Amino acid sequence: MGYDTTAYDDVEPRAPGMYFLRDALDCERLGVTVVEADAGWEGMEHDHADGDHEEVYVLLHGEATLTVDGDAVDLAPGDAVRVDPGSTRDLAFSADGSKMVIAGAP
Repeated sequence: MGYDTTAYDDVEPRAPGMYFLRDALDCERLGVTVVEADAGWEGMEHDHADGDHEEVYVLLHGEATLTVDGDAVDLAPGDAVRVDPGSTRDLAFSADGSKMVIAGAP
């Protein structure tokens, strides 16, 4: 078959509100994550230098701040940010009902 399907909320969350779709979609080189969060949700600072893995963050609803190498980037619905593999990133949401899609690949 040339495609795979899933509904993100049918996938067991890896953390509260975080749905990792790589396995459910049988992705070989692409990671896709959906995050549903309320105000006060904070991720952990990390990078993907070891895997040469860049990421794109797209905010669908709500408000978020993505801190990249110490620079805060405020996001409104529809905003997208691409982050280099070696750059540190940390995500925080400041509005209830926020929703974001994160895609990453080498």
